[in-house]
Amino acid sequence: MKRFIIAAAILVSGVAATHKADAQVSLNINIGSQPDWGPVGYDHVDYYYLPDIDSYYAVDTHEYVYLNDNRWIRSRSLPSRFGNYNVYNNYKVVINEPRPWERAAVYRSRYAGYRGRHDQVIIRNSKETKYVDHYKPGKGPKGGPGKGNGRGPGHGPGGPGKGHGHGPGGGPGKGHGHGHH
Repeated sequence: MKRFIIAAAILVSGVAATHKADAQVSLNINIGSQPDWGPVGYDHVDYYYLPDIDSYYAVDTHEYVYLNDNRWIRSRSLPSRFGNYNVYNNYKVVINEPRPWERAAVYRSRYAGYRGRHDQVIIRNSKETKYVDHYKPGKGPKGGPGKGNGRGPGHGPGGPGKGHGHGPGGGPGKGHGHGHH
């Protein structure tokens, strides 16, 4: 009888450990889907709220969601009326709830103070290794154009490019300042 009780206790503890391990494995991390202009510090993001233009960006589908004639529109790019908006410089707020535009008044009010702010560290400028394989428009994770400063090999995964960034680039940079050879 003692053997049966001991065997049953071992079996129950093994099942409990298995369920606990399953819960740990099911964490949802989408760092690789976040655009290089997204803010650092988040392992998972559903949407970015863009307070300067009162719009959203869906990380999973890489689409903007913006108001047009009292309807929320989903599109891969912003409309021309937002032509001066710069996703790299303007503040983004992480929203992890479904269809946040359905509560637009709440977010508009809560994050009004973030309009015009330009002090957010973005993934492109981060030195953290967890952001090496982040999403690059048109290329998916790994494979966007290289990014170098001035002349010399680029520093992004892929080929020649512009601006400033890091990684194994492969062509002449076309930015400003001096290049890395």
